[in-house]
Amino acid sequence: MELFEPILHFFAQRWVHNIIWAGILAIGTAVAAKVTSKTLYHLLNRDDNPLPSSSIFINIARVLVWVVALTIVLHPVFGVSPASLFTALGIGGLAISLGLKDSIANTIGGFTLMFSHVIQPGDTVSINDTTGVVQDINWRQTVVRERNGNLMMIPNSVLNTTALEKLDPANECLVTIPFTAKPDVDTAKLAQDLLSTVNTHARSLMNPKYKAVVRYTGFTSDGVSGNIVAYAKHGVALTALSDAIARAVHSSKLNLNFTASSLVGIDESGALTGKSTSRS
Repeated sequence: MELFEPILHFFAQRWVHNIIWAGILAIGTAVAAKVTSKTLYHLLNRDDNPLPSSSIFINIARVLVWVVALTIVLHPVFGVSPASLFTALGIGGLAISLGLKDSIANTIGGFTLMFSHVIQPGDTVSINDTTGVVQDINWRQTVVRERNGNLMMIPNSVLNTTALEKLDPANECLVTIPFTAKPDVDTAKLAQDLLSTVNTHARSLMNPKYKAVVRYTGFTSDGVSGNIVAYAKHGVALTALSDAIARAVHSSKLNLNFTASSLVGIDESGALTGKSTSRS
């Protein structure tokens, strides 16, 4: 029994008890924060949920769990009154707010964006030179994934002071390839042949949700002008789809006026010039 007395004496000390209780509470708080995060994640991703499925709610809930745990453990473990701590924080709040003014502005900006339904995860947006799909809105920034796979981190406070364009998903993946047909062309047959060529050679790059179309836009001295309108699928560069369509149409030998260099991406010698127009 004498062998265990030093060990028992060690664990009988108050500071050891405090450390043990603090460790138990920390583990319990970590588990509670994890459960809260997963529960909120599933609730926010339900179809009948009116709130955006943004991580800012999960992050704030996680912080609140830890704040509540800290409040509980302060007095019994560390002998610090929560009221005294909050009073001290209130006095130092001005200095803290000045030091964290950018973070506070970003957090408020994130809530403003979501509750005003300006944007939410899944929206297709264009901000300055960035166009992509909103992946997440967290406490500091909005994450936008571009078509090429790059992730752009835009501070929430910037979005509240910058012009933002919310795009229809079809417009974001649209490419327009102009052409000029010979004056005596059968427009109905040419449109059918163009669509057949496009669907045959570029189907793997096209978005199956939208059909390619041919639209005639007017008349010029070279013939009938028009556009091939197609839609790139997710993960495909718009220029890649434009290039595939231009190559396919050029090799199809359709009734087009190539001498006018009016088929985008093809010059008089038949070489691709890469001038196809697309919306990026």
